[in-house]
Amino acid sequence: MAEPVRPLAAVESPCIGTCTLGPEGLCVGCFRTADEIAGWLSFDAQRRRRIMETLPARAQNLFEDD
Repeated sequence: MAEPVRPLAAVESPCIGTCTLGPEGLCVGCFRTADEIAGWLSFDAQRRRRIMETLPARAQNLFEDD
C-alpha cells in the first residue's frame, strides 16, 4: 500500500478568483502584480505578509478619483 500523502500546508492568500490584470499591472481582484502572483507559493510567510500589508493602499490608489 502507498504511503499516505501529507496534506499541503494552508497558505494565506488574498486571491478572490478574479485573476485579471488591469492596465496598472495589478490584479483587479487581489491587487498583486503578475510576478507576485506567480511567485506566491515560493515566497516565505514573511514576504507574503509584507506584500499583503501593501494591498489596501494599492486598492485605494487604484480606485481613487483623479
